[in-house]
Amino acid sequence: MNINTVINPKYTSPEAVKMLHEQFENAQPYRHLVLDNFFTEDVATAMFEKFPSIQDLNVKRKSLNEDKSEDYHFERWDPIFTQVREVIKSPEWCKIMDEITGLKGLETTIDALGSGVHQGKNGSFVDVHVDVNMNTEAGLWRRINLLIYLNKNWQESYGGELEIWDKQMTKCWNKVMPGFNRAVIFYTDDNSPHGVSKLTVPEGESRKSFYTYYYTKPEAGVAYRDSKFLSRPDDKLSRKIATSTKEALKIRGKQFLKALGIRSLDFQDKNKKNK
Repeated sequence: MNINTVINPKYTSPEAVKMLHEQFENAQPYRHLVLDNFFTEDVATAMFEKFPSIQDLNVKRKSLNEDKSEDYHFERWDPIFTQVREVIKSPEWCKIMDEITGLKGLETTIDALGSGVHQGKNGSFVDVHVDVNMNTEAGLWRRINLLIYLNKNWQESYGGELEIWDKQMTKCWNKVMPGFNRAVIFYTDDNSPHGVSKLTVPEGESRKSFYTYYYTKPEAGVAYRDSKFLSRPDDKLSRKIATSTKEALKIRGKQFLKALGIRSLDFQDKNKKNK
């Protein structure tokens, strides 16, 4: 497959890329884009029809602040997913991503922090957070998230919107419904909180997405910073306290393990056990 058989050609022309760059740069509260019909119709339909079942996803994340399933073991899924990943990480598409975002030298990886799938069942959610800023094994600085939703006939009553918050956590600026073949590209750093509202879906329905994270070589002074969950303004006080306490303990625990020379069982390590 080549780029224009996977990604809608209306997003790959020089004129389109220039327009997308302007929209990306001017978005509030931080740089982001929402693109409908991102994949070509045939590719999006094939991915929807062949999307792995939630039972087949190895990583189950369930805690105070999240409830979702994910995986990145492409060899276990229909070949369409590997074919798409090859285009999404190709030099041709990475160059277009450079031009859209204004960054230089974007690349992605083929580990858990490269491409994969997310899926949420009834009751699933992800509280607002900022992402981990490094792929430590690859030695790369995380800069851009690309999410493509693969949910046909998604209803507003189902919830599951991607929430885009300001860095002060005072206002949700945008809620993106995870409709079929809708992509979101956004800059990820300390100033880009985002989360997923709780799902209320009927039996047999789920929230499906394909993700890719893009990196550059780290600049001088860039140091590892873990992901961090943040409280919404309307959270109950007890939940705010629980979230802040849990996050503080997580950071201190990892610092303690590092001081002992022990690697924490982070996302990548846990996934290695599932290979």
